[in-house]
Amino acid sequence: MIILGHPEIPFAPLFYVESVDEIAHTPPNATLWLGPYRQAVTLARHCQEHDLPYGVMAENPTDALKANALRARYILAEMPLAQTIQKMAETYLFDAKILVPIHEEREMTAVAEAGIDGVIFQAAITLPESS
Repeated sequence: MIILGHPEIPFAPLFYVESVDEIAHTPPNATLWLGPYRQAVTLARHCQEHDLPYGVMAENPTDALKANALRARYILAEMPLAQTIQKMAETYLFDAKILVPIHEEREMTAVAEAGIDGVIFQAAITLPESS
């Protein structure tokens, strides 16, 4: 199981970006966080074209299918949608990993029991510094 953002487990953070210009201000080899897929389609295409690893939030199964086609590394979804997407990922051999956003460690067990690839805590996402 993938566990991102837990204080006891080392992880590479995802860097939130809203534009192509902001990508230039992230560390080399950073995994980007684009937010909801439908609002980030253009950025997802840019990432796919430039082989940049990224994650998005799927709000329905179609979002997940398209994000995987655009080579997302992570597709986040709330339960029970994550269970539906995980089944699709296994059937169609997604390269993307399906993650459920959680707030507390005790939520990990239910996600694991559902057979989802992993979990992500908010701490895994680095937001831009306010100016």
